Amino acid sequence: MSDAHAAVPEAEAIVVAPATRADLPAIVSILARETLLGVRDSADPAALPAYERAFDDIAADPRATLYVARIGGRVVGTFQLVFFRALLRQGALLAHAEAVQVDPEIRGRGVGRAMMDFAIAEARRAGAGSLQLASNKQRHDAHRFYERAGFEKRLDGFKIDLAGH
Repeated sequence: MSDAHAAVPEAEAIVVAPATRADLPAIVSILARETLLGVRDSADPAALPAYERAFDDIAADPRATLYVARIGGRVVGTFQLVFFRALLRQGALLAHAEAVQVDPEIRGRGVGRAMMDFAIAEARRAGAGSLQLASNKQRHDAHRFYERAGFEKRLDGFKIDLAGH
């Protein structure tokens, strides 16, 4: 058992709530530790202003909320929930969960499930017709987790990196 596991008592409640600007260093640290696909995010303090600008934009958008999961006050997970209208299904309101990440040292402790249960409840409360998310093809453990959480694998997605084009 790692020190991180020992630092978070098993019985402590997982609390999901909107992120604050003060949460940014912890959020970025979690994002930067996702190594399966190579590090795209940087925990370097010099990068913090870019994350602060993004946080401010998200906070100003009434259709989007950045959330964190905390155990004992410590940020251990994050995701962004975005709502949008589509012409499909007679103008249905849809929800999308983005950047769903749990601290690698805490995975398997119910944090992801608490976040997804919260996202599903928020999407229902808002009247969304569905909640979707995308997960990289290589994240097999995450795919199994999402299926256990009630998500169905229905789509194949495509992406183009616009920074290189």
